[in-house]
Amino acid sequence: MMAYSFRTYLPYYKRNLKVAFPVMLSQFGAAMVGLADSIMVGHYGTTDLAAVSFSNALFFTVMVFAMGAVMGITPLVGHVHGRLEKLLEQGTTEEEIAHKHEQITSYLANGLVFMALMSLFSLALLAPCIPFLDSFGQEPEVASCARTYYILIVLSIVPFLLFCFSKQFLEGLGNTFVAMVITIGCNLLNIFLNWLFIFGHWGCHAMGATGAGWASLIARTLMPVCFIIAMLCKADWRQYIIAMRARLITRREVEHLLAIGTPIGLQSFAEAFLFTASFVIIGWINKEALAAHHIANQMADLTFMLALGIGSATTIRVSHQLGKGDLHAVRMASNASIHLCLLMNTIGAAIMIFGRNYIPYIFTNDPEVVPIASTLLIIAGTLQYADGLQCIGAAMLRGIQDVRVPMRIALFAYIGVALPLGLILTFPLGLGAKGMWIAFVIALAIPAVLFHIRFNRQLKQLQYEQQSV
Repeated sequence: MMAYSFRTYLPYYKRNLKVAFPVMLSQFGAAMVGLADSIMVGHYGTTDLAAVSFSNALFFTVMVFAMGAVMGITPLVGHVHGRLEKLLEQGTTEEEIAHKHEQITSYLANGLVFMALMSLFSLALLAPCIPFLDSFGQEPEVASCARTYYILIVLSIVPFLLFCFSKQFLEGLGNTFVAMVITIGCNLLNIFLNWLFIFGHWGCHAMGATGAGWASLIARTLMPVCFIIAMLCKADWRQYIIAMRARLITRREVEHLLAIGTPIGLQSFAEAFLFTASFVIIGWINKEALAAHHIANQMADLTFMLALGIGSATTIRVSHQLGKGDLHAVRMASNASIHLCLLMNTIGAAIMIFGRNYIPYIFTNDPEVVPIASTLLIIAGTLQYADGLQCIGAAMLRGIQDVRVPMRIALFAYIGVALPLGLILTFPLGLGAKGMWIAFVIALAIPAVLFHIRFNRQLKQLQYEQQSV
């Protein structure tokens, strides 16, 4: 294999970071809202913190599937956009260019139908859980506190999915800045509303976890409204909205989006299901262990958002270069993302491991929660490398529209390996919450290795096919 120097990779680092940085800020901002929720609700009461943790675990199991499914629009739009850029560089005919624009418009129109189907599917799964929140083995006061908060975040799923779809569509076109601005702005609003509604400032009634739910619903409803306004204000994007016609919506295109999006959604679901199940399982220990688990999970999520941002940029860059037919650039952009992710992982791991005795106090002063959380943060720090590499590997494969095999790998690792191993380590072997986190490390290491092996094989196949033409 040919070796490349830092100087060789530098242009790819710059291009990847140019795309990734706004996504990283967006994802980091979203994670900060979850962090702010936890901090504010945690200082309001341990029961409220456990209720928010439990509700979000159920909600995001379904939400992550739907979010993953709409991510399928990015590589599809990105591939066509890459071809369009190549055509423009070659000075091709207006007819060919118009055809590519129509393809992108078709993805927008059919994608909105697909997003609506995902919204209905998500509501159909989440809403029936409302009367049975006390049937998941949680402590009675936690289940009671969780009900209203859970109802409010379930109501937020439709506007939030519309925002996610709009974000993924524009990312396919190579723009990540708009989503960053909207996400940060609405997240700041969310935190301010938390301050009002959770603690009862400025004459508002103190509502605890319920207040956090109202804040999330208001902010998530505003996000897609801002996105639609932004798209209408720019001619290059407005043309796709204006050009939408009913004739462009076809069963074939919706099924194509299903074929790409569903495996991505199931892959995301598998990982989310693992973490959701861990909240339920650790809740069987006691509420202190559950609160500590939530703290460690919040910190892991915070650092994972950085890897997710690089992953989103990787899918965009790979799909664009694939559309141009430049497989060397596909390889270089992918390797550059791996390097950047490892750097971020190292920083995240250091923060959690060296800050383990201080971080828990940001969330709570409960003397029973803090020592458990401190121990879990050490394991969460070691988790960073496996989690980051599997994220980048999955993003690379999405960029070349390889989604079915990664889905099978994820289902095997996260459900077939992690859950039974976690149960054994947690209860029969008596490791408690630590056992589940050790299972996380082992399970995430499997796709971290297999995804990269798969990508290298697929890229070699693409290179062979290109040379054979």
